[in-house]
This record gives sequence, structure tokens and C-alpha cells, in this order.
Amino acid sequence: MTIYNEEAYSRLDNNYMDGVKRVIERVEQTQMDAINQAAEVCFNSINSEGLVHLFGSGHSRMAVEEMYPRYGSFPGFHPMVELALTNHHAVVGSNGQRQAMFLENVEGFGRVIADNFHYGPHDSMILFSHSGAGSVVVDLALAMKERNIPLIAVTSVGHSHQSRSKHSSGSRLFELADIVIDNGAVPGDAMVKIEGLDTPVGPGSTIGNTIIVNLIKCKVADKLTQAGKPPKVITSSIFVGDEESNRLFNASYEEYWRTTRTI
Repeated sequence: MTIYNEEAYSRLDNNYMDGVKRVIERVEQTQMDAINQAAEVCFNSINSEGLVHLFGSGHSRMAVEEMYPRYGSFPGFHPMVELALTNHHAVVGSNGQRQAMFLENVEGFGRVIADNFHYGPHDSMILFSHSGAGSVVVDLALAMKERNIPLIAVTSVGHSHQSRSKHSSGSRLFELADIVIDNGAVPGDAMVKIEGLDTPVGPGSTIGNTIIVNLIKCKVADKLTQAGKPPKVITSSIFVGDEESNRLFNASYEEYWRTTRTI
């Protein structure tokens, strides 16, 4: 379990680059053991023909997209996409942000999402949530626990400690996960204080999340390659030329289809 040191996360910076450096340092200095454990869980799932399911709502969805599909990524990771809970919609009006934020705290909705998929005996899951306190993410965490699916949380432990769960269980994500990875962001996420402005700007959780998912991704790729199962990586033509890039792209998508067709 990640131990939260409030003093280490209390300072706001005057420059965004300084804030980013502090996020990176926190992840590197305090989270590598948890990241290595998470990579081992993900490797075991993919190596055993299972899937690593991924879910995040709101801006946490960006971490899901970062894992797969994009250049430098590979199948075995299954994004669970719920457009009503993401920022892929209008900010106001129909399908607006107010609706998405309301749905994040509709208890039972997460269980409906979980029930819409099948899970194999070797599957695992990574849940991304900065606060870890929303009803949907807690629903999903509880649903995975009931299915005995190894659960990895990427969250802000500091923010969660200062947040009250919106779920009737009173649980927060970091209290339910088997492995907790702290994204290194300060409570409240925004980390830059501007003179004359009452509220901070410049969130840092996306930085931490992106570092974490790519560390996991690279470690899993290394483990799979060492096991004689090199992953089918989506690769830019800059590295391999147009023809080979297209072949690898199609091979990666075919592999994704093969591994996810039963869900």
C-alpha cells in the first residue's frame, strides 16, 4: 500500500515545469516498486492469453488511450470505453460536461458497465481515477473484487485522503485495489500558483498517469519478449518504412481482435 506523506505533496509551484519535475520525482522515488508489481500482473495476464482491462472516466480516460491503441503500444490491453463519461463530447448542451460529471456519481452505473463484458481466468484490470472517490469507479472496483480479478489503481492518494467517497460503501479506490500507484499529483491536481489569482492552475495528474502507463507498457513488452512472445507493436513508418508500418499496424489490430473477440 502506498503511504501518503502530506508534507511532501503540500507545496504549489510558481512554474509549471517545476511542478512537472516534482511529479516525475515523486513517481520515480516512491512508486517504482508498485509499478514493477503492476507490470508483473499485466505480464502474467497477457502471457497467459488473458487481458488487462482499462477504465477511466473524465480526463482519466487519457491514460486509457495512452496504453492502447497508439504508436508504441500493443494488444493485450483492453480499453473499456464509455463515451458518456469522457470528454469526447460537447462541453455544454446535449451530452455536455454537466451530464458526464453527474453520471460519474450515479451508483450502480459502474456495475452495469462491468456486467457488459466477459472476463477470463487470467484477466486483470487497471482503474484510473484522480480522486478515486466517484461512484462509478468504486462500483467497478467492487465488481472486479467480487470476480477475483487483480485490481491495479492509478490515483492520487493525497487527493483521495482528503476526499469523501461518493459511494454508499464509503470506499475509495485506493482502499480496494490490490496494487496502488500514486500518480504524484497534488491534492486538487492544479499545481501552479499565480500571483493575484486566487485559485491554482496547471493540473499534474495527466503527467503522472502518462509516465506510469508507459513504464508499465515498456516493462511488459520486455517481459513478453524475454518470454519468447514479442508483442505486436503499432510502429511508425519513421522506424520501419511505410509498408512494414502498415503490416505491423494490421497485425496489431488482428491480434487485438483475436484476444478480445469473446468479451
